[in-house]
Amino acid sequence: MDWKPHAAALAAQVSYRGSGWWAPIMETPRHVLVERWLTPGAGGWTAVDGPSDEEAWAKAAYADATLVTRVGPVHADHARPDQVVSGLPTSSSTLPSLVVTMLRHGRLTPGVRMLDLATGSGYSAALACQRLGDGQVTTLDVDPYLTQAAAERLARIGRHPAVVTADGTGELPGTFDRIVSMVSVPRIPSSWLAALAPGGRLMTTVAGTGLIVTADKTDDGGARGRVEWDRAAFMTTRAGDDYPPGLSDVFATAAEADGEEVTESPFPVLDVMQAWEVWSMLSLTVPGIEHRMGTGDDGGRMTWLLHADGSWARGHTKPGERTATVHQGGPRRLYDRLDRIRWRWLEHGELPVYGAKVTVTPDGETTLSRGGWATTL
Repeated sequence: MDWKPHAAALAAQVSYRGSGWWAPIMETPRHVLVERWLTPGAGGWTAVDGPSDEEAWAKAAYADATLVTRVGPVHADHARPDQVVSGLPTSSSTLPSLVVTMLRHGRLTPGVRMLDLATGSGYSAALACQRLGDGQVTTLDVDPYLTQAAAERLARIGRHPAVVTADGTGELPGTFDRIVSMVSVPRIPSSWLAALAPGGRLMTTVAGTGLIVTADKTDDGGARGRVEWDRAAFMTTRAGDDYPPGLSDVFATAAEADGEEVTESPFPVLDVMQAWEVWSMLSLTVPGIEHRMGTGDDGGRMTWLLHADGSWARGHTKPGERTATVHQGGPRRLYDRLDRIRWRWLEHGELPVYGAKVTVTPDGETTLSRGGWATTL
C-alpha cells in the first residue's frame, strides 16, 4: 500500500504544519497497527479484513475515526469471517484527533519519560515514540493479546517502546514524568501518583463523563490541575475480558411499568449522552447511570435512565410537544436529578464541570470545584 499520501491527508485533518504532531502522524503507518477491525450491524459486530481490500483498508485506517478492534472477549484478529459478535467494545484504535488531544495535554518535551496507559492498537505509543524516542516510552495494557500484537506490529514499523501487560490501576512499572491515559478511570489511582516523578504531569478522562483531567504532581505527593475545556470519552478500565453485563433486568421493568411516580417534565426528552455538559454533571451527581434512547409507538422520543440500585426513569415526548411525561421507580428519582441539572444550566448559562479545579490527595481522593460547587469522585 502507498500509505504516505493517506497519512499526509490525516495529518492535515487533525494537526497543522509546525505542530509537533504533524511529522509523527505523517510518518506513522496506522494501517499496519490495525489490520482487522469490527463494524456494527443490525445483529451485532462483524470483522473486516484490511489486507483483503487495500482501498477500504486505507480509507478506514487513515480516517479520523475510531476502529473497534475488540468486542467483549473477541478480538477482530480472531473473529471468523462469518462470525457475528455481540457485546460492548473493549478495545479500539481511538480516533487520531483524540489521541493527539491527549498527547498534546501531556506537554511532551524532549527527555521526559512517558507512560501510555491502554496500549490498544499501539498507535498512541507509536506517535509518542516518534516524538520522544522509543527509550522514553512505556505502553501498558491489561490484555496480554493486545500487548503482544501491538509489540509485534510496532516492531514492524521500527518502533520499540517498552510494552507491559498489567492492570493500569495497580502498581505501575517504573517512574514517569508523564502519564497519559487512553482509558477512563472513576478517580485518580494512588498508584499513578506513586509512579509520577516530582513535577510530573498526568492526564486522563473521568469514567462516565466527557471530562479530561490534567494535573501536575505537588510536593505533598498529590496533584493539582483542572478539567480541560476539551471533551473526550474513552472506554473504562476493566480487570477481566469483558465489562459487567448491562442493566437489562432494570430495563425490563422500566420499559413498561407505571412506576411509583408519574410527573410532567417542562423539558423535552434529551439524548443525555450527546449533551456532554449535562451528561458529565449527571454522571458526577449519580455515577453509574445507563442511558438508552428509543422511539415510542406514536413516533415520539423516549429515554430511559437505569441504575444498578434498581432506580429507573422513563421519559416520553409526544410528536410536536415540548414537555415529557416521566415515569420513575426505585430508591432514587433519576429524572428529577436530570431536570435539576437542566434548570441550573438555564439559570446560569453553563454548568461548573468544565474548567473546574482538580485537587488530588496522595491517596487518590479527587475533588472537582468551581464557583462554589464541589464534588469528590
